[in-house]
Amino acid sequence: MSDKTRIRRLPERAVADREVVAAILDEGFVCHAAYITDGRPVVIPTLYVRDGDRVLLHGSNSMGLARAVRAGSPLSVAVTLVDGLVLARSAFNSSANYRSVVIHGEGILIEGEEKAAAFEVIVEKLVPGRLAELRPSTRSEMAQTSVIALSLEEVSGKVRDGGPDDEPEDLPEPVWAGVVPTRLVFGDPVPDIALAADIDVPDYLRPYRR
Repeated sequence: MSDKTRIRRLPERAVADREVVAAILDEGFVCHAAYITDGRPVVIPTLYVRDGDRVLLHGSNSMGLARAVRAGSPLSVAVTLVDGLVLARSAFNSSANYRSVVIHGEGILIEGEEKAAAFEVIVEKLVPGRLAELRPSTRSEMAQTSVIALSLEEVSGKVRDGGPDDEPEDLPEPVWAGVVPTRLVFGDPVPDIALAADIDVPDYLRPYRR
């Protein structure tokens, strides 16, 4: 663990097990990526997948994240899964149950055949089984696409679970306390209005979950 990844606030919630970190990353699919451009910090939400010991992010070649990586900006990527609202007997001790991962490092813009392969990894990891049904990406599409790889060498995980941590003197207060669980639920697929009537929902979307 380096100074970048050392958890100073509530260090008892730090996660040292890399398998737990990997599981958090595999369950999530939206991250917030921070970079420096024109001397100011910028944070954007974007899709990602974990690919072994790295995460892959993609977008347009003209997006600010890709331009920042080309200019040598360091990156910081955060993933958070919220598992519940923790309602204590005081506002101060109320919190949330969560699992989070923060990654620091230098992003690498992947090029050529490796970029095409990484792009396919992104598609397949986001929706397993989808890649086999899609037409191949064109050269023009790949030329307009950036794929950024960020190593998991500098990574930290943090987890909070359980009920509220109330002060002993607050326990007699006539206030409801406990946890409101939260979970992400995917609904039934909604067909595109131009979809042919004889095309059914594929099995890999019945149901889709992470």
